[in-house]
Amino acid sequence: MTRSFIIQLRLIHPAILVLLAAFASCRTVYFPSKAEYSSQRITKDLSIDSSLYRIVRPYGDSVEKSMNTIIGTVRQTLEKEQPEGTLGNFMADAYLTMGAQQFDKPIDAAFVNFGGIRLQQLPAGPLTIGKIFELMPFDNVLVLQQLSGTQLQSFLDLVAARGGWPVSGIRFSIRNKKAVDIFIRDRPLQPVAQYWILNSDFVASGGDNAEMLKSLPQLSTGYLARKALIDYVALQTRQQGFVGAQLEKRVIHAQ
Repeated sequence: MTRSFIIQLRLIHPAILVLLAAFASCRTVYFPSKAEYSSQRITKDLSIDSSLYRIVRPYGDSVEKSMNTIIGTVRQTLEKEQPEGTLGNFMADAYLTMGAQQFDKPIDAAFVNFGGIRLQQLPAGPLTIGKIFELMPFDNVLVLQQLSGTQLQSFLDLVAARGGWPVSGIRFSIRNKKAVDIFIRDRPLQPVAQYWILNSDFVASGGDNAEMLKSLPQLSTGYLARKALIDYVALQTRQQGFVGAQLEKRVIHAQ
């Protein structure tokens, strides 16, 4: 038996885990508790066990090469701002557009919880897969929920109280930390109407204090929010040759 050691990787290819498992019968192996992308090369801690390092190293190099793959070009720097920012608009549009291809339902609006955006900006220039992982490092999936107008009003009041979140398909104003002048698909919110709303499973399950959503049924295809961003970059690149978004007064402070 060789001495035990801790592997400190922030992104592990599934094949690596299979290879590590093969060593479990004769070695003590510790697996990472979460998978998360980092631009750091995986070298330091693995050098403790040279035989295992030789096996893992090619996969680390492969992952790093994949993360450095350029998938599009950001025309103008996208900024994370409240109550509305270009980075948030880009992400919300990605969820709405790509979500529409995943679900056999008409999606009325999509949301991105502001705190889940983990970069302050996407700078102008080449955009890599690794940068998308930095922007959205969590394995959240997109889910649909049907809300009445009254339930949606309650959710929007939460969004307003938290300073405004990125939205797509909807616009409203914030007055006294409440959502007012709400329009969905350019039509005023109707309390008795039913709306299909797209969120991450984190928010739909009550995260960020969205308790009003927790008990509502969820529809899911297992489509990762991060995958929606990558697919949307590919779509924008095909359609217009660049990645971008504009400020459109989707969420504003009431005068």
